[in-house]
Amino acid sequence: MGANSIDAVGDHFIVGLRPTPSLDDRDRALLQDLKPAGVILFKSNFRHDLPYQGWLDSHRRLIEDIRAAAGRENLLIAVDHEGGRVCRTPAPITRFSYAARWAGESAAVGAAMGRELASLGFNLNFAPVLDIHTNPLNPVIGARSFGSTHEAVIAAALPFMRAMQAEGVIACGKHFPGHGDTSVDSHLGLPTQGSDLDALRTRELAPFAAAVAAGIPMIMTSHILYPNIDADAPVTLSRRFVTSILRDELGFGGVTVSDDIGMGAMKGFFDSPEAAARFLAAGCDMLMVCAHFTEADRARGFAKAILDATAAGRLDPALLARSKTRIAALRERAAPNEVRALPGSVFEAHARAGALYSAQTVEVV
Repeated sequence: MGANSIDAVGDHFIVGLRPTPSLDDRDRALLQDLKPAGVILFKSNFRHDLPYQGWLDSHRRLIEDIRAAAGRENLLIAVDHEGGRVCRTPAPITRFSYAARWAGESAAVGAAMGRELASLGFNLNFAPVLDIHTNPLNPVIGARSFGSTHEAVIAAALPFMRAMQAEGVIACGKHFPGHGDTSVDSHLGLPTQGSDLDALRTRELAPFAAAVAAGIPMIMTSHILYPNIDADAPVTLSRRFVTSILRDELGFGGVTVSDDIGMGAMKGFFDSPEAAARFLAAGCDMLMVCAHFTEADRARGFAKAILDATAAGRLDPALLARSKTRIAALRERAAPNEVRALPGSVFEAHARAGALYSAQTVEVV
């Protein structure tokens, strides 16, 4: 990796591919140039029109092509796989219901999800949801949360995390510091929350503190503005939240990753590539840039802005070095899971692990 080429900061990126089940040439070029630490796949990266073995063969080729293009060991291959509508995979991968429906069986479901995701080459799942479902008008969390109290969320999320990671799939807690009491969908706009820090400590922060104490290796930041805590920046860009609260107060030493910066909540905040440097200066580690919401090639500009800010002295090289160390430790944990078919008996057993979901997957991605 050249010190002045964008792959020098590729560690700080997770890239979401274009909506094709084979690797798009533009994505191939981006992976070759940036060498990101990871990629995330969505529903449209799978063949949903083929039987199991057919789509599995297609998926195996995609994973092989991604690894070859990125050209780095310990590549993070990620997915959002929570249950309910947040499920990207075709049948016969088990369609569990929302987390609230199987909170009492979270360890069994975590083990089942982990085994199935590992069989697809995934080694990172953006779950568990650590948000508390406290606002009945919340349009984006609801039953995705394990419960309506911090005690209920902790009791279910930690066994889920441990069981899934035992199968070779890294857990990522989300959405720090808690998305459960919002009334705006951050995919569409920026939620603003009036809570002060004492209120967050009493409720929203408790599941994150418990997950940190239990050793969770990765946490996703939320796109929420808390004007009574940091009036100048949403959580994803807030040094107060990421460094002072998450790292210093809660003691988190793992990797922080943004939610997708193309979401509607971030409209305006990442228009300038310089925002990537601001993101890292806040104490964050990995920027997620997904083709569904934005142009994935924007990652090139973000990477160059990080290099330029470092060269100009606007971004502390020591801060970047600490971030790289955290990311390297996470990647060391990333299992090189190979794509392989599971026998029907496994899926039959998993269908008994927790409540199932029969409606359609999320339509758009």
